[in-house]
Amino acid sequence: MRNPLRLAEGRTLVEQLRLLLGNVGSSVGPTILVALLLVWVLSNPGNATGLRVWAGMVILSKLWCAREARRMLAMEIPPDRAPGLVWQQMVLNAVDGAIWGALGWAALGTTTMAGSVLVVAVLAGVAGSSMSSLAPVLPVFIVFGTTELAVLAAKLWTLDDPAYNALGVAGLLYIVTLLGQARNSGKAALAAIKLRFENVELIERLRVETEHAQAAHQQAEQANLAKSKFLAAASHDLRQPIHAQGLFLEVLARSKLSASQYDALANARATWQASAEMLDTLLDFSRIEAGVVEPQMQVFPLQPLLNKIENELAPQADAKGIIYRSHETHVAVRSDPALVALILRNLVSNAIRYTERGGVLVACRERGGRAVIEVWDTGIGIDASQHEDIFREFHQLGNAERDRRKGLGLGLAIAQGLARALGTALGLASRPGRGSVFRLALPTAQMGVVSSGVEVIPGHSSVFNVRVLVIDDDDAIRAGMRQLLTAWGCECDVADSIEEALALARLHPPGLVISDYRLRELRTGAEAIAALRAEFGQRLPALLITGDTAPQRLREARASGVPLLHKPVSPNQLYHGLVCVLNDVELDSSFAMLDAAPDPGLKRA
Repeated sequence: MRNPLRLAEGRTLVEQLRLLLGNVGSSVGPTILVALLLVWVLSNPGNATGLRVWAGMVILSKLWCAREARRMLAMEIPPDRAPGLVWQQMVLNAVDGAIWGALGWAALGTTTMAGSVLVVAVLAGVAGSSMSSLAPVLPVFIVFGTTELAVLAAKLWTLDDPAYNALGVAGLLYIVTLLGQARNSGKAALAAIKLRFENVELIERLRVETEHAQAAHQQAEQANLAKSKFLAAASHDLRQPIHAQGLFLEVLARSKLSASQYDALANARATWQASAEMLDTLLDFSRIEAGVVEPQMQVFPLQPLLNKIENELAPQADAKGIIYRSHETHVAVRSDPALVALILRNLVSNAIRYTERGGVLVACRERGGRAVIEVWDTGIGIDASQHEDIFREFHQLGNAERDRRKGLGLGLAIAQGLARALGTALGLASRPGRGSVFRLALPTAQMGVVSSGVEVIPGHSSVFNVRVLVIDDDDAIRAGMRQLLTAWGCECDVADSIEEALALARLHPPGLVISDYRLRELRTGAEAIAALRAEFGQRLPALLITGDTAPQRLREARASGVPLLHKPVSPNQLYHGLVCVLNDVELDSSFAMLDAAPDPGLKRA
């Protein structure tokens, strides 16, 4: 059986030493604060000088230790120098422990019983806190702890008081308990370091031995599971002394203390809480791996989200030479827009990755009060026997060699987990060699939209004084636009083609043109506006509206230089679009005001 006091060798000892040195800096601030508070709380005419000298020595000792730790961390530590540096740390911490123990000589016998209890509690807390920071190199903690409590115990015995003698015995028992916990923590830290080295070596073997990639991957998963189990056990062992310290502080809180002593106790509790939180963050990572998600439900329209995803991912489809299409939808849903976006982004990315010919289609249809979002592809397809497996973590089709360029196999697992958090699930239908469709069902909701049945609020009949020419090949949209613009005080002409628009414009010259981007016979609103401006001047205000989300179409629309709105366009968006183009204001800069702007004469459904 290995002697726990025997130092490790080589790079293991170097890592133990670096772990210990890395903990020193975080204790400087609390040490200075505790020392100053103790001087303030315990000082009286009989011990003020001694306490001040003691506090100065504590602060100087801690600053020196932190300086040495920072210097050693900044350099490369050769393995043959590590034992000498450990001995150096033992000497420094022996001095530091003796100085802390000298608090008893500076304060005990010259303060109240409550003050004496506070002194012993602080020294016990310092010993417990040092256990968590010095335990990686066990002999260093043994030197610190035994020196501190031995100096304190010596003072307690000189007071010739049975109560103080009992405290001395309790202190010795406490240090024995801490030594046992430190031994367990040191073993845990040593095992963690060795396991990390083993993982590094495993990764190197995986890089070199590519012909055994799949077998090595399974070993890595097993090593990761072992690491998780080990860290869970280590978390328990490291929390034990911190838990005990918390109980001790609670007992102390029930003692009769002055207001200033309660303040010192509050700071000690805060330090304890910080230690507990650090352990939670560093060791209890299973909660992070569990992916706990709390959806923030709200009503939102789907189309802007689909536009955003297409703008992000369509270039990937363009680069592969496949088609990306999304059908326009006016549906609104109640869900978490951020989580829905993550799900769809993973589904679309997956569809593009596994499609070499054809394309990807995103569509939405309403069924029984639910909006079913569908992501279609013409990719490799998925055999029915694989329908459950593809939602497992790290499972991939056609990537037995684990090519990282093909992803990690987490996209569908993440999408399924997020869907579950939203209270729904992903549906899948697929035919090998023909393609797949993934479905996400969300509850629909009501949201105001522009339609031909707009209700006009009285009192807003002269918002604009301009003749508007609307060009759109959809009868319902022309009727709705006419009614809306007339309600805003506009004179409105409507046309379904470029030729009809030019004819109407020659009869009644427009002050503003609003055109749909995609018109009949493969013509565009940009062409219509260019023709009108050629006849009525290049400064003729104009606005494009499009429901097309294909990247190429959007690039063409933006290249025209005409301000662009995306369907579905709300009344506020249209209103502010008109205000901007009529006043020659950059359109995009106005959208920050939309939520705060009043509705210009419309009542939302």
